[in-house]
Amino acid sequence: MARLNVNGRVREFTAEPDTPLLWVLREQLGLTGTKYGCGIAACGACTVHIDGVATRSCVRPVSTLSAKERIVTIEGLSRNGSHPVQKAWAEVDVPQCGFCQSGMLMAAAALLKDKPKPTDADIDAAMTNICRCGTYNRVRRAIKIASAQD
Repeated sequence: MARLNVNGRVREFTAEPDTPLLWVLREQLGLTGTKYGCGIAACGACTVHIDGVATRSCVRPVSTLSAKERIVTIEGLSRNGSHPVQKAWAEVDVPQCGFCQSGMLMAAAALLKDKPKPTDADIDAAMTNICRCGTYNRVRRAIKIASAQD
């Protein structure tokens, strides 16, 4: 049995060492908010935080992690949708299909943790997630709104 600290709770699971974290989260732990998009860390739908850093979970083998690292998924970002990014996303009505949005939210939350008042260039550099619906302008606006919240 392997163990991971996910959303503040140590969870046990069984998986091959090369299994991507994404599949352990979704299939073993039932945390399906983190999405599979491309499998090559290009789209960002699978973004989670590992010790506060936005990380593409589809290419991160579980063997590289232990219960020492703190993993946060979209389910753990806030218990009730009260994270400033979640509130701003709702205010701006960012999602269309919504598939990429959990990864977008996680990337935006990590950006604001590191740069509470990001410039447009900071947002461009951090938000490399792909949205097939093209919600990029609303994403930028929501990040700006979230950055203004104290």
